[in-house]
Formats: sequence, C-alpha cells, structure tokens
Amino acid sequence: MPNFISKPTEPNNEPIFGYLPGSSETTALKNQLSHFSSVEIEIPLVINGKEIRTGKLGTCSPPHNHRHKIATYHNAGQEEIASAIQGALQAQRDWARTPMEARQSIFLKAADLLATKYRPILNAATMLGQSKTCHQAEIDAACELVDFFRFNVSFQQQIYSIQPNSAPGLRNRLEYRHLEGFVFAVSPFNFTSIGGNLSTAPVLMGNVCVWKPASTSVYSNYFIMKLLEEAGLPPGVIQFVPGKGAEVGDVVMKHPEFSGLHFTGSTNTFQSMWKTIGNNISAYRSYPRIVGETGGKDFVFAHASADVEALTAALIRGAFEYQGQKCSAASRAYIPKSLWPKLRERLVAEISQITMGDVAEFRNFMSAVIDRKSFDNICGYIDHAKKSSEAELVIGGGADSETGYFVEPTVIEAKSPNYRTMTEEIFGPVLTVFVYEDKQFEETLLLCDKTSPYALTGSIFARERSAILAAQETLIHSAGNFYINNKPTGAVVGQQPFGGARGSGTNDKAGSALNLIRWVSARTVSETFVPPTSFRYPWME
Repeated sequence: MPNFISKPTEPNNEPIFGYLPGSSETTALKNQLSHFSSVEIEIPLVINGKEIRTGKLGTCSPPHNHRHKIATYHNAGQEEIASAIQGALQAQRDWARTPMEARQSIFLKAADLLATKYRPILNAATMLGQSKTCHQAEIDAACELVDFFRFNVSFQQQIYSIQPNSAPGLRNRLEYRHLEGFVFAVSPFNFTSIGGNLSTAPVLMGNVCVWKPASTSVYSNYFIMKLLEEAGLPPGVIQFVPGKGAEVGDVVMKHPEFSGLHFTGSTNTFQSMWKTIGNNISAYRSYPRIVGETGGKDFVFAHASADVEALTAALIRGAFEYQGQKCSAASRAYIPKSLWPKLRERLVAEISQITMGDVAEFRNFMSAVIDRKSFDNICGYIDHAKKSSEAELVIGGGADSETGYFVEPTVIEAKSPNYRTMTEEIFGPVLTVFVYEDKQFEETLLLCDKTSPYALTGSIFARERSAILAAQETLIHSAGNFYINNKPTGAVVGQQPFGGARGSGTNDKAGSALNLIRWVSARTVSETFVPPTSFRYPWME
C-alpha cells in the first residue's frame, strides 16, 4: 500500500443557482422537467448492485398533479430485506478495509457529479416528486447534498486526526473502527439531501447501510442511488429498499447485527422504533447507535423593538416556503401588542401576493402539500380554527385537492397561547400568532419555552440587545438551532449544524463532525517499546 496522508481540498458551500429567465441552468432544468414529465419509469430495489423487482408496486405522482403518474416502484418484503442485510454484511469486510482516501474520493466525485451532470436530474426529480419550487429544490437536492458529501469528508479528516498523547517509551493511537453490523437509514419525504446524508454519512466512516426512503420521495432518492453507483460506490455498501415501514423495520430491528439507526421523520415513529430496539437489546451483538431528528413546533418571538419589515419577510419565508413542510418551519409566533396592527397589515398585503401552482412555472412561490393524508390533516386544523371562539382567521384558509393538494398560506390569530395550532405540529402552510402585552415580554418567553414538547428551531427578533440576551437565556433549551433576527429555517452545512433536543430528536447535529463521530467505535492501541522485565518497582527495594 502507498504511504501518505492526504489533505482534501478545504470545502466551500456550493453556490446557489439563481434560475433567472433565459439562463443556462433554467434551460437545462426545464428540459429535464419536460423529459421526466413525459415518461414513466420503473424503480426497482437495488440490492448488491442488482435491480430487484418484487411486483409489489407503488406509484409516484406529483402532489401538484396527482392524476399524472411519473413512476412505479417496487416495495421490499421480508425476504428482500433479509437478503439486503446479508449482502451488506458481506460487503462490509472489503469496505471497512478500503483506505480512507479511497472512500473519500467516491463521495468527492459524487459531489462533483451532482454539482454538474446530476444537478438538473436531482432538482427536476425533487420538483416533480415532492412539489418543490426550483429554488427549494436547488438549495436541497443540489447544494445541501453537495455540501454534505464535501464537508463530511473534511469532518472525517478532523475526527481521525484526534489522537492521544504518548509518554516516553510508548506510542498511543486511536483507531476509528466501523460499527459491528449494519446501519439502518430511514429518510423522510421533505428533503432529498437528508436521504443522501442519512445513508452515506455512516458509510463514509466504513459502515454499510440498509436505506429505506419514504414512499413519497422514492423518485428523487432513486437518482441519488444512481449517482452513487456512477461515483464508484461498491455494490452492497448501500442497499436501496423502499417498502412499508413496519414490514421493513420488523426484520431489521430483530437482526443481531443491527448496529445503528439513522432516522429523520415523525416523533411517534422514532419513539416506537426506540421502544422496539429497547425490547430487543439483549439480542444485539452491540448496543445500537440511535440518531434521530424528528418533529418541531418552531417559533418566532418578536420584541417591541423588532424591525417589522424584516419580521414580516421572516415569517412568510419561514412559514410558507415549501408549503411549511420543513421540520424547522415557523409554526408559531409571539408578537407584542404594539407591533401587531402594523405587522398584521403587512402580512395580509404580502401574503395576498403569493402565487401557488405547478412547480414548472418558476414564478410560483408555493406548490402542493405532499399527499392526501397531509392535505386532510392540515385542512382539519384550519377548519377547527374557523369554528373556534379561541381563534381568528387572519388570511388564507382555502384548499383545493381536485388537481393537486393545494392549501393556501394561512395565518391564524390565537386568543389563547395554548390553542391547538399553537401547540401541535401541523407540517403545512399554517402560521399561528399569539399577541402578548409588551410589558409581559419575559413572562411570555417562559410561556414559549413550556408550550411545546419540541425543541428544534426558533428565533428572536429585536433591536435591543438586552431583549436578545434575555431570549437566549430563557430559551436556552427551547431550540437546538436558534436564530437572531432571521427566520428559523435554512441551516447550511458547515455553518449551522442542525438538530434539536427534547421531542425533536437526539441533537447529533447533521452537517458537523458531531454526527459522523456517532458512526465509529474507537479503539485505543498502545505500544510499549521496551516493556519491563520484572514486576518489582523501585520503591520496593
């Protein structure tokens, strides 16, 4: 083997394309959208590098045009999951022995392929399959995933460089071993990049992975698998197995070689999986690593000194970009009484200008929510607010599912800080505002902290530094990502490591070395050059 210590290029965040009319990136993306819209593909399982077709079919349709089918996909059953696990474990021996530099090169190549050839492919697939606008797809499927690939390589290098001291006559080192067994990655619909990171972060560190994407993101996630294959990822290192959660999870979490869960999804699902792991704990070869990012009831808190124009923009972008289907989306806002009349007027004026429709029309700010179940759930909250004496509809509230699952951007004013839409996660374009008395700023901060079981993201808007300091202190455990005078969404890899605690997850900070270190098991190796030849110590003479 050649002897060297490589030094990868210091990563920079991938530039975001603007998709201005007539630009080359706009032309390429629209051509790819047109192509994907005109064909129907078949998506197989990918096990040991081979395409597997089970005949247990699901369909992929754009949420904004649910009658149009763009793909069918095959679901894995228990037999296929067992085969995937066995194949991954067989692949692990060679993969774990693959030098760090070789593993890094695969993902650096994947990053470059995604930044160029695959950029319109992943963006178009995300736009059609998950109803993201061109901008929301660009910052997710292209830029964030490129950043994950490149920055994770840098984080890996940092981790491996953390070494112990050695006393005279000794040489000590830490070896960062892969986990014994396989990692189970379960990814959500709302971020294509999350699927790419959940499956590849453990793999970069020498592990193998069984990856179950959400049924509503199979379309885009399949192209991630194709990207990784083209980048040179060996067969079996990541097994791509769409399927029903219970059926897949039952086989995975009973397996003695199950070594880790990398999860993003609902709090209830995560807690259920944790219970299952606990019940099976004595059957595992080692204690599994459990890493999860789950729900949020994210807040924007305004002080009387806040800039109303900046606050308005943050609330609209934070609450309604990607139809509010971000775990970090602004869902509740605490507004001082002195600001509310002006803010309300600006919100109504600005929101009334929002356009909503097909993602192929680049001027649209919003599109459809992900599926019928989500549509019905969101509408249920809005209907409740329309009828409740504890709430007032400020703007929006309309919905139409005839062509796509469209829900208008909706603002509700809650008369009680514990009203339903102030406390429960909705995962849709619904923002609830509670208006508090200016003099009750500190009391309302305490209220904000106690209102929700979640603690993912939040922000404070204020010009007065004392108000910012008070919010930072009182809300110290209320949000894993806390923003000052900005919306609570849009964490960037390498800049704002992402994750929350309480009911929002294990806070292992995707986009930082803190996440990657969860996927290694360190071994201390200590070599003595001239070992003692007698048990006696000098003081015994």
